[in-house]
Amino acid sequence: MWFEIARDLDLDELSAELYEWSREIYPWGRSITGKETVRTLKWIQEKTGIEIKSVPSGTKVLDWEVPLEWNVEEAWVKDEQGNVLVDYRDHKLHLLNYSISVDKIVSREELLQHLFYLKERPDLIPYRTSYYNRDWGFCIPYSWLSRFKGKKYRVKIASTLSKGYLHYGELLVKGKSKKEVVLTTHICHPQMANDNVSGIVVLSKVASIIKDIIPELSFRFLFIPGTIGSITWLALNKDNLSNIKAGLVISAVGDRSGFNYKRSRKGDSFFDKFLPSLARDLGDIVRIHDFHPYGYDERQFCSPGFNLPFGLLSRAQWGTYKEYHTSGDNLSFIEKRQLSKSVRFILYLLGSLDANKFYLNLYPYGEPQLGKRGLYERIGGESKKKELQLAFLWVLNYSDGTNSLTEISLKSGMPFYTIAKAATILEEAQLIKQIDALEC
Repeated sequence: MWFEIARDLDLDELSAELYEWSREIYPWGRSITGKETVRTLKWIQEKTGIEIKSVPSGTKVLDWEVPLEWNVEEAWVKDEQGNVLVDYRDHKLHLLNYSISVDKIVSREELLQHLFYLKERPDLIPYRTSYYNRDWGFCIPYSWLSRFKGKKYRVKIASTLSKGYLHYGELLVKGKSKKEVVLTTHICHPQMANDNVSGIVVLSKVASIIKDIIPELSFRFLFIPGTIGSITWLALNKDNLSNIKAGLVISAVGDRSGFNYKRSRKGDSFFDKFLPSLARDLGDIVRIHDFHPYGYDERQFCSPGFNLPFGLLSRAQWGTYKEYHTSGDNLSFIEKRQLSKSVRFILYLLGSLDANKFYLNLYPYGEPQLGKRGLYERIGGESKKKELQLAFLWVLNYSDGTNSLTEISLKSGMPFYTIAKAATILEEAQLIKQIDALEC
């Protein structure tokens, strides 16, 4: 069972690797389009083998349109003495995302209309965007306002908004079935570690592991710009969604919090039903939340016309921590161990789904004799033997064609991997047979 890979991960080694990945891509100036987003996708491609896809500006996608491509060479504000007061090179959040090109002298009054800050968090740079409104601006800590005492300032933003492409990454790991599990994370946020460098590196690692396995189900990985990326993908694949049986949006999985899970709009997907019990197997606690139509890309996949079984997995929920969408979301805000534990948790969830088979007891009248089949021989220690023997009984009793292994795990209170191991042994002993290994 490939989900056992999750249990055997060297978390120390993985933690160091993922944190180094995060350090590498953290400073890049990503947006919903542009060279830095392509740079990020090429980095993901090296780790996973994704295909990078390009959709031209102006393409009609559902009720939206693929925007112009945005790129930045430099952006700064200088005072009358030539002192640099704000510089995009120092931090990518300093520039209002999608700012138009500007090169002029402005008054203090005009400049202040284009400065964004947070009074309640005076030392943090806020993250602000203007994707669909032509505007320009700079984001600064509120404590910097005292720097702007002069009457005139030189503002330069060397940016371009031109016909180009929206890029995203896609990887399909084909399984024995065409039924799909889709995992997605957004790639559009500049220089913020938790939201969403953590999602990028964690999902990249998961994809790099799964692509070397031949699973039962097929697994599709999407690395997309937020909102417009998922809308674009859905528009391009609108007639090919019937095979999707489960989906997870992955975001902000590197902070110190425990996991939070938002259910799909349907509320009855595999993850909706079983994620808490699977978390219990690993000693994790997950707070469960009902679906609501705000958040990340799950709201696009779960929109009523598609109504796909997508949930959102994160650690801290969006908007609930003071570092959210600010320069406080830096490399010191995430923890190495949280990144590796997120990889382990997601792998275990996916492995459990992939191994979630249905069986039929071939000896349903009374309890079959396990001893003569060698199933009571010592396995590991005495406690392991008793645990597995009990799992045999649970699997035999509930293998009536209506209970999946995950449902048996939930009913019994036993770890899924123990129930799955018992089922494998019982199937080899020809006491049960699989009747629909791919039912979710």
